[in-house]
Amino acid sequence: MTKLLDKAVAAVKRLPSADQDEIARAMLQLASGENPGVEDIDPAHLADVLEGLAEGRAGKFASAADVEAAFRRFVP
Repeated sequence: MTKLLDKAVAAVKRLPSADQDEIARAMLQLASGENPGVEDIDPAHLADVLEGLAEGRAGKFASAADVEAAFRRFVP
């Protein structure tokens, strides 16, 4: 076991049992190589997803002010 994994396990041991079980399930899923949480992209949204990924690679991200303004539209 690596030192980092040993440190993570020690931290998880301090959590409540339910949280430990949730983390254990996630670890087992990751270790199995399966990822049922991944969903297929709706073909109608594929172009937008690809555009967003390209913008991210180009370093084009929303500013903190832009994000705050977007949240204000949804939260009174």
